Amino acid sequence: MFERLTRPDFDSLSRCVMGHVFASQNELGRLCDESVYQNDIALRLEAEGLGPVMTQLPVTVVWCDFKKTYSLDLVVRASLICELKAVDSLSRAHYGQLLHYLLLTDVPHGKLINCGAPSVEYHTVNAVVSAETRWTFHLLTHRWRPRTPKCADLLHCLNELLHAWGAFLDCHLYEEALIHFLGGRAKVVQRVPLARMGRTLGTQRAAMLTDDIAFRVTGLAPAAQDAYETHLRRSLAISPLSTLHWINFHHQNVQLISIIR
Repeated sequence: MFERLTRPDFDSLSRCVMGHVFASQNELGRLCDESVYQNDIALRLEAEGLGPVMTQLPVTVVWCDFKKTYSLDLVVRASLICELKAVDSLSRAHYGQLLHYLLLTDVPHGKLINCGAPSVEYHTVNAVVSAETRWTFHLLTHRWRPRTPKCADLLHCLNELLHAWGAFLDCHLYEEALIHFLGGRAKVVQRVPLARMGRTLGTQRAAMLTDDIAFRVTGLAPAAQDAYETHLRRSLAISPLSTLHWINFHHQNVQLISIIR
């Protein structure tokens, strides 16, 4: 479905596209909604003979009866994927979103574009991970402490998802699939009360395995993991939970950590 451009061909097409992106912001200003820029840029590209251009192209991830569909903002000639934003400035999450799409489509390069800044922001995002590398993952369980058969179900389901999709994808995709296969959102996602000194402080969203065991999925770099674990322990201490299973994705490493009261 998607053509893999060589880097010179990608750069050539990218320069043509960016010319029309700048023209779009120059004429429309920087205060339009994202969809307005998508449609205007697509019209300009088609008029220039750079089609076909597709907006909001669906890409679906499937495993068993789980299905998740993403929408690609702008795809030029079935080869250049552009993720368009209309925000004050780009964030790390925006880069991660485009990288996720590139990995799903096996496209090596894409363009992240922000028409909402005073001057158009744009960056090339490279999917440096090959399809083969995505399946060379390491499931690290040396700190994993299963407490019930449902914990074993969590580990089994995670392992199945990794063999189906590989690693490196957005951690929220794995989380959604785990929730689906472990009982569905209505059953798994609950509000857990938090209390200190006998006084209820409020409730917190949690993905529950059992009445007192929850799990959480993140995508943190090693430098951020120690501090995050400290805060997980603090949160656990004011909850009624006995155990929190923490699943962290970082590149090819998927680590399972059981935090126990």
